[in-house]
Amino acid sequence: MPSLFLIAAAYLLGSLSFAVIVSRAMRLPDPRSFGSGNPGATNVLRTGRKAAAALTLLGDALKGWGAVVMARLLAPQYGLSEDVVLLCALAVFIGHLFPVFFGFKGGKGVATALGVLVGLNPWVGLACLATWLFMAAVFRISSLAALTTAALAPVYTGFLMGWGNTAMAVLVITLLLFYRHKSNLIKLVSGQEARIGRRS
Repeated sequence: MPSLFLIAAAYLLGSLSFAVIVSRAMRLPDPRSFGSGNPGATNVLRTGRKAAAALTLLGDALKGWGAVVMARLLAPQYGLSEDVVLLCALAVFIGHLFPVFFGFKGGKGVATALGVLVGLNPWVGLACLATWLFMAAVFRISSLAALTTAALAPVYTGFLMGWGNTAMAVLVITLLLFYRHKSNLIKLVSGQEARIGRRS
């Protein structure tokens, strides 16, 4: 029962879409109504409000980190294994992709995935952040940076944490990220993908 409670709490935390919450608080258009239609920091940035995009990014990352840290702190008190922490990591990420509070239509999960990775292992998170920043700076395409980072995340995890259950959980996150970016993959191939900072 405690494990189910922690997993459910992680999912509900993930279901908080900060792109929508921040946009409403700052009286901005609903991020689902313009640009890519994705409730994420990159789309919020298309409004020209950098502060709103930064708050969205921070909120989505913190909920991923917070769910993992919460599970890691509470699991030993109930005699739960590290696998429950990994299930919470997946639950908060899935909550972001399919949020119960917003009709199960969520974001693509990049910031939340980063928060989860930092929670699991700060070095893995830093390696992924460095990869994203490098790709974004060179190519100025958020989805390309995200997909490259996602592809390398299980590799970083395997080398730094071993090729066990944690690496498998990160691989699941990678596969879900690729699934949520399928439309971006088509645009990347056709050369139609939008660049970072371009307004809708």
